[in-house]
Amino acid sequence: MRKYSIALACLFSSVCFATSVAAATTATTPVAVKGFTYIKSLGGIDEYRLDSNGLSVLLMPDRSAPVVTFMVTYRVGSRNEVTGTTGATHLLEHLMFKGTPRFNRTKGNDVTNYLERIGGNYNASTWLDRTNYYAEVASENLEGYIAIEADRMRNLSLREDDRRPEMTVVRNEFEIGENDPLQALDKEIFAAAYQAHPYHHNTIGWRSDIEKVSIEKLRDFYNTFYWPDNATATIVGDFDPEKALGLIKKYYGAYPKAPKPIPQVYTEEPAQTGPRRVTLQRAGELGTVGVSYKSPAGSHPDYPALQVLGIIMGSGKTSRFFRALTDKNLTTNVVSEPGFFHDPTLFQIYASLAPGAKHEAVEKIILDEVARVKADGVTEAEVATAAGKIRANTAYGRDGSFAIASNINEDIAAGDWTLFITLDKSLAKVTAADVKRVANTYLKENQSTTGWFVPVTAAADTGAVTATAPVTAK
Repeated sequence: MRKYSIALACLFSSVCFATSVAAATTATTPVAVKGFTYIKSLGGIDEYRLDSNGLSVLLMPDRSAPVVTFMVTYRVGSRNEVTGTTGATHLLEHLMFKGTPRFNRTKGNDVTNYLERIGGNYNASTWLDRTNYYAEVASENLEGYIAIEADRMRNLSLREDDRRPEMTVVRNEFEIGENDPLQALDKEIFAAAYQAHPYHHNTIGWRSDIEKVSIEKLRDFYNTFYWPDNATATIVGDFDPEKALGLIKKYYGAYPKAPKPIPQVYTEEPAQTGPRRVTLQRAGELGTVGVSYKSPAGSHPDYPALQVLGIIMGSGKTSRFFRALTDKNLTTNVVSEPGFFHDPTLFQIYASLAPGAKHEAVEKIILDEVARVKADGVTEAEVATAAGKIRANTAYGRDGSFAIASNINEDIAAGDWTLFITLDKSLAKVTAADVKRVANTYLKENQSTTGWFVPVTAAADTGAVTATAPVTAK
């Protein structure tokens, strides 16, 4: 499902910071292994391509602990779905754990049994632009996991007997999200903000598609996107690069490239020509106001300045929204940040209302603060503080092989793994003038979608979502 990665101030030790930075910048020497083409190196990461099938490989050795993370990122997410198959990427992710003819529960050697037996940390996740599968294991168990992970790339047993019970698990996840006011409102805001582009639908999918998608459509989806040339294998931690490439060649090299070109998303969202609004009325206790603006993709040069703007507006007790709203007992929390995705997305502001607070009043203050930053800009001191928080969050989020691989995974999804290194360099160049410029460029009323979550009593709950004409907050 759509995740919330709103940047928050983190506390971490100097040891954690030093270890994380060292892991990201240590120089490496590329190795020459027959069957691979060396592509490039940056920040201690070496990129290779398996010549026989186009599989991308990223290697980042770090011998500080005897563990290694192996992660496979498929460049397919909910943006690759169409009407009738929304949620298919996520449901297929669940089915990927049901085994293959070689590795399955009957034999007791499926991925779950193997990783739990060796004490590995493992899982998978789906989002708008990607699906990933990963495990963090002791170094000596790397080959065992690669063998199983590679096998399910092309040999998955897709059975109706597995789809039916797994569908109920996914439907339960859907219902959990529906009962979360922020997630439910976020889904409605995206659905209103995007009319043509597939970011319109949530990653979990629509209920009817979850329930009714056929095993044949899931099999078609698998056979369209699960190929080596649509994937990146990332290895971070305690391993020998030459041996690791040998293992990848041994287990992935047997597969050909996709027999047909991988379908690409070419739909572009038409220009928005006016503000949009949605109101979600559902059982709950406290209200929420969300204001979102169209913003560029994560790889866009303006992303770092928008990231700084988000921190200045909504992170911590020194932020603009905290002083204007939370400190005055109008909200319990306000968060703001730009989305980090492959295609243009939303800069989002969410305010959780305090008891007794009115939606109209909170929305007006949000818009007033947006107008103020557009007119008056921000200070260099605010930029420095925000940049420091982002760097701290980045360092904290890169503590350990799994954390590093997870971050690289999101950069792959955004379209360029080197963002893992270059975003920090771009952040250092952001000025107060840049922040004011991006605020005026992107935080425009005619590019906005505003949503209210209005709690109602259980007896009056209709689960209604209404689209209304533009309303000026009083």
